[in-house]
Amino acid sequence: MGELVQLEEEVAPGVATIRLENGKMNPISNQVTAELTEIVEGLGSRDDLGAVVVWGGPRIFAAGADINEFPAIENKPQAVEFSLRLHHALLTLENLPQITISAVNGYALGGGCELSMATDFRICGESAAFGQPEVLLGLLPGAGGTQRLMRLVGITKAKDINYTGRQVPATEALDIGLVSEVVADDNVYERALAMAEAFAAGPKALQHIKRAMMEGLALPLSEAVKVEADAFGDCFETEDRITGVASFLESGPGKATFSRR
Repeated sequence: MGELVQLEEEVAPGVATIRLENGKMNPISNQVTAELTEIVEGLGSRDDLGAVVVWGGPRIFAAGADINEFPAIENKPQAVEFSLRLHHALLTLENLPQITISAVNGYALGGGCELSMATDFRICGESAAFGQPEVLLGLLPGAGGTQRLMRLVGITKAKDINYTGRQVPATEALDIGLVSEVVADDNVYERALAMAEAFAAGPKALQHIKRAMMEGLALPLSEAVKVEADAFGDCFETEDRITGVASFLESGPGKATFSRR
């Protein structure tokens, strides 16, 4: 679809892959941001897709923003605009109805780490490394690193990572909850694809669960449970609810075949 960001369709039943292809380090340039935005904006209405994998290729996920573009940012309004463009792209990705999985080989630093955190899950290789090194440039993360990271790993560990700019190896990333699984480097994409295919075979309820959790996260509990109740009601308007209940009553749990309708 784009020059630097590709949408690879039918990589598995109900699954598409967003592939970053921006040279040796896969920097998140302005062009990458624009192409990523265009792709994810088009995915929201894709009922044929149940899951999306984000992958930077077998060597590197994304090593951060394209620092060569920073000298063109001359003042605060331009910097804010730059940051908001990134936020728009990643919020759109984060709020996709499909289940999203980052397949991380190599570095996921700066904007690359922030991109991975905008997906539901992160599968990484044994040699992967995560981090928010912006402080080493006299900056702070501008695409959600000060916000999503502490929601994933807790505020104290997030402060450590953001304040020091250090790299977090795969084993530590797993220990602190930044990634879901660590696998052999050669198996990262295949494992992410298998997970995506399993989710894509799941019921429409997965989308309602995701919406309830994401919308409820920022709300007081008294309001969040209303979001859950509304999503619960939505499930009762799906074909999958009829299929799932009938299958459970006849054969027990885990035997239903769903249509995502």
